[in-house]
Amino acid sequence: MTGFDRVRWLALLLPFGLLGGAYASQYIGGLYPCEMCWWQRWPHFAALPLALGAFVVGGQGLRKTLVLLAALAILTSGLIGGYHAGVEYGWWEGITTCSSTVAPGSGKDVLDAILNAPLIRCDIAPWTLFGISLAGYNFLISTFGALAVLGLLRKGAKA
Repeated sequence: MTGFDRVRWLALLLPFGLLGGAYASQYIGGLYPCEMCWWQRWPHFAALPLALGAFVVGGQGLRKTLVLLAALAILTSGLIGGYHAGVEYGWWEGITTCSSTVAPGSGKDVLDAILNAPLIRCDIAPWTLFGISLAGYNFLISTFGALAVLGLLRKGAKA
């Protein structure tokens, strides 16, 4: 496995793992995402096809460009996570709206489902470990992971 193969795998597995963790916390752990949580997921959604493309396209330059773009998308998610964590810790004010989740297809009255949906606030961390929220962990993992990918690309991993 070449150095560039490792970089491609890192650029693919980072967003895949982080989105997997986000969905596991949502569907297994019952931690529904707020609006800012969704903001953090979108760059990872963008990074996946970019990183995957680096495995299927021809040409060293294009593969490196796709990995670079995936790393920038991962970094974007990390920076959004840092902003969200700052909102949760009260360092600055975030958005003032909240989001909710409606249970799909339960056969209940739609209005009843909407009115009974849980309200998810962006300024309260529903879960922490060692004082770090999920947004904080996304900041740490995405930012340092993206910087590792960028550093390895700059170091000159051969395609």
